[in-house]
This record gives sequence, structure tokens and C-alpha cells, in this order.
Amino acid sequence: MSSTRVLVADANSTDGTPEIVLSFRDRLNVSVIQGGMPSVGRNQGAAQADTPYVLFLDADIELADRSLIRRCVERAQSKGLHCVTTNILCRDGSWMDKLFYAGNDVFQYLSYLHRPFATGMFMLFERKKFWELGGFHEQIHFAEDYRLSQQVERGRFGIVRGGVYTTNRRFQKMGHLRVGWLFLWTAMNFWNEKYFLRDHKYWASEPDRVPRA
Repeated sequence: MSSTRVLVADANSTDGTPEIVLSFRDRLNVSVIQGGMPSVGRNQGAAQADTPYVLFLDADIELADRSLIRRCVERAQSKGLHCVTTNILCRDGSWMDKLFYAGNDVFQYLSYLHRPFATGMFMLFERKKFWELGGFHEQIHFAEDYRLSQQVERGRFGIVRGGVYTTNRRFQKMGHLRVGWLFLWTAMNFWNEKYFLRDHKYWASEPDRVPRA
């Protein structure tokens, strides 16, 4: 919809992202803003939003269901939810890539038993609650999305079926073993803020990641 506002936080990408984004101005109310590390870019985008909800997406995300965003907003409104996410799918990856993301989805559902979490690949937040929680911690360079979403009360968190497609770039650049280990170790350190403030060199091989808000 032409009335839909899209803010793309560009962290000095070298692949022509700003030009590609602005080519959609005839169809969307789209703007390119200065980004940085994901926490910084997402917060800067959220600061310019004036809607009740703000949706955070990674740059390589595609909706698997055109009704997904509408259904997420409706769920949030009807249930009074503060954060809503969905399943993450890997359409073009190997069977190993797809297995890892399927495992992530299973783990996400199981997290309801203790502390539910969402990833920045798709995270719909009630804007007021987002700022009450302080937004994304800008000194955290890895799993800032996980850290923020875990502060949401279990009864105010939802997972909507439908899913979004992502790429296998994380596995290609880091390997399945390292990605899996980081995920597991992060889950085991959910209580330890010092862990999240350490440099895990997650972005060393991904200079052009562009978060959207």
C-alpha cells in the first residue's frame, strides 16, 4: 500500500541499497535513514515511527504469507500483546539449513514454558512497550533482539503461523556448528547481561546487513 511507511536503516552498504529502496517511492512511503549496528538502526527507525505498532525485519526477509502482518496486528490488538513473531523458514537452503531453522521454530514454541523469545528477522512490537523496555540495547552487538524480547511477559507474547523466508547466509559465512553453538550458548546465558555485552564477532563477516523498521 502506498500509505505503508517503510524505514530502511542503511549502515553504509556498498550494494546500492539506498538507490534500490528509493526506486519504490511510487508504491510505498519509503525512506532511507542512517543505520549502524542493528540495535542502533532499529532504534533510529522506531524513533521516527508514530504508529501503535512497529515491525522490525531483516534485509533478506520475504513474507511467506501476504496476510501475515495484518494477522499479527489483529492478534496483538485482540489479545493485548506486546510482541508478536512468526516462524522462520529457509526456502532455498540445504536440508541442513532448513533443519536448523525448523529447530529454531521448535525451540521458540518451547520457550513459552519459561521465557519466550523472538528474533529481529520478524518482530512486531507495541511501540509504547518497546520504549518502556528501553528499545534495543545499543551496546549489545549480538542477540540484541533475543535479549529485548525476553523482557516481554509470557502472557503478552505471541507466535502467529505463516512464516517468513530468510536466506542461509549465516550458515554460509559462519558454518552450522558456530551458529548452532552461539544459539545454544546464548539461550544458556539468558540471565547473564555480561555475556550479551561481549564481542562475539558475529558481524565480522557481514558488513552489509541492513535492518528495517
